[in-house]
Amino acid sequence: MDQTALTAEQSSTPKPTNSLWLAGSALGVVFGDIGTSPLYTLKTVILLSGHSPTPATILGLLSLIIWTLILVTSIKYAIVAMRFDNRGEGGIMALMSLLQHNGKGRGLIIFAGLLGAALIYGDGAITPAISVLSALEGLKIVFPEGQHLILPGTVAILVALFAIQPFGTAKIGIVFGPIMTLWFVVIAGLGIWGIAQHPAVLMAINPYYGVHFLLSNGLVSFLVLGGVFLCVTGAEALYADMGHFGKKPVWMAWFGLVFPSLLLNYAGQSALLLSGADITHNIFFRLCPPALQIPLVILATLATIIASQAIITGAFSMTRQTIQLGWLPRLLVRQTAEDNYGQIYIGIVNWLLMIATVFLAVFFKSSDNLAAAYGIAVSLTMLMTSGLLYVAMRRIWHWNRTASGLVALLFLTIDACFLIANLIKVLEGGYIPLLLAAVICTVMIIWHRGHAATLRSLNDIGMDVETFFDKLEANKIPRGPGSAVFLTRSQGGIPPVMRWHVMRNRALQENILALTVTILNVPHIANVNRLVIRRAAPNYWRAVAYYGFMERPNIPALQQEITKRNCPFELTDATYYLGHETIVGREDGEGIAKWQRRCFAFMARNCTHATHYYHLPGDQVVEISRRVAI
Repeated sequence: MDQTALTAEQSSTPKPTNSLWLAGSALGVVFGDIGTSPLYTLKTVILLSGHSPTPATILGLLSLIIWTLILVTSIKYAIVAMRFDNRGEGGIMALMSLLQHNGKGRGLIIFAGLLGAALIYGDGAITPAISVLSALEGLKIVFPEGQHLILPGTVAILVALFAIQPFGTAKIGIVFGPIMTLWFVVIAGLGIWGIAQHPAVLMAINPYYGVHFLLSNGLVSFLVLGGVFLCVTGAEALYADMGHFGKKPVWMAWFGLVFPSLLLNYAGQSALLLSGADITHNIFFRLCPPALQIPLVILATLATIIASQAIITGAFSMTRQTIQLGWLPRLLVRQTAEDNYGQIYIGIVNWLLMIATVFLAVFFKSSDNLAAAYGIAVSLTMLMTSGLLYVAMRRIWHWNRTASGLVALLFLTIDACFLIANLIKVLEGGYIPLLLAAVICTVMIIWHRGHAATLRSLNDIGMDVETFFDKLEANKIPRGPGSAVFLTRSQGGIPPVMRWHVMRNRALQENILALTVTILNVPHIANVNRLVIRRAAPNYWRAVAYYGFMERPNIPALQQEITKRNCPFELTDATYYLGHETIVGREDGEGIAKWQRRCFAFMARNCTHATHYYHLPGDQVVEISRRVAI
């Protein structure tokens, strides 16, 4: 089926039409990561610049933060990237899917998308750890004697957060939006109070101060960029999560509340520094009057928990997309809320992410130390996104090379500077998210190669329909009553599992459906385009069921579409036949590398069974084993 002919189908979940309501909901999902960055960004930047910053240094650092937020988040992601949606969905995987079947350079486009997606997992492991640590570190100011409780408290919160994921977060998610709204209003108010102490801080809006700092401080200014970058960690979420809320609500939330609140808070913190405030403790909490510091610590902790929840939900969502696109083995995806498509749970992802996050918190012990490892994965992801945006401007907007190159060069230069500055962190812990991303990217590539080799091997032993039924008649194979569905990857000829069934049982049901489930590079498929079915022989039908990469294949639910096609085939009493492949090496030795074949075979043995993945009734499934050489 021509993908361009498909029309997007809106999620079956009813969505409010009120953009303001959606914008408020987006605050609890999209902006948690970037919204809690003021807890640790300026503190980290000051430590990198020296312990006694001059007024010129403070204004320069603030100017760099302001213009990073403007250029990276507001212009690159909000204004440019969000205009490249794949049928309403965003994110680097959706962008990769949009571009990979459109023109040359498919291999580079896929590599950029996969690497960017793998790196997001690295960010997902660090974000909860650094966010919760930085929030609880506010206790140092109001309760110095309890400093030893910060790390155990962080671990307890993180473990509890991951432990509740199997139960779903739909009910408590209702309060995420209001809490984050309160958070942004509070940090904006604190920022205004700080600015009132030293209004001259507003001069930092002039980019001259940032440029002057970069050009006049040598190596220090370069190292500082690694800290400045922390203010935009989470910017990818604007693009990745726009499919849940739509462009307009995300724009409203960002430009209407989040962006002004962040600017005001960073300016307020810098104003206190200009006033000579003590920098031995977190300057963020110094903005708050002493009587309100405990409530602020509580609010900050809640905000970081919500930010962490958004990261976890994002990891689940991206994993599902990657599985649907054929780059990861089938994993059990469980819906935790019937009325909310985004509420899903993937057990192995949840527990592996918990182990990585808790390990990082315990290993680095403080947000200052953890900041050394934070940013390198995100900066490399942003570099990959900038490269894909250049391709998108050329192929989708049809801009000429000069215009596309100039815009992309601006983004790539900024991203490259941040990446190089963050590379210094590799030996200080930055290797951890990079190793995690390398492992995930390798798994993706091996699975995809193994799956493609398996499909080629199965196609090599195919048989055309006419020859098969002629042999049935010649060998007098009986056709018994009943219906059978043979799931197959190939869309032509007789499914191999069907041939093996006849060879071993010397019989075949009267009504046969050969079904192929195909995941397309679009998020959703309209019901009218869901199923293509044709009669290929007497009582034998070939069908292809199309799904978007954001959808859940459900084979029994196809009966309604089959009925609409005036096809007499019934799924309700059918027997489903699945092939179980045992992966072996090719005799000619020309298959994929031995270590890759072993890895693929291990993943194939341990992935979620097709019965669960396709929602098949377990008591109607027959599995036939077969050896496949790759």
